[in-house]
Amino acid sequence: MKLPDDPNMLYSILNMKLRDFYPSLSALCEDMEVDSKELEKRLREAGFLYDSGQNRIVSSY
Repeated sequence: MKLPDDPNMLYSILNMKLRDFYPSLSALCEDMEVDSKELEKRLREAGFLYDSGQNRIVSSY
């Protein structure tokens, strides 16, 4: 599955997948064959970051 380019859709899909299927962002990236550093960069640029304690993407504002 290709991840969406739209930051809000990306945020929504990642949180759904983290909630329902993956114990961590690294597990999601490994399974989906996505570069975790690049994904985290895209999220940061859109104002989001990964909170490992909550296992979800949150606003960085």
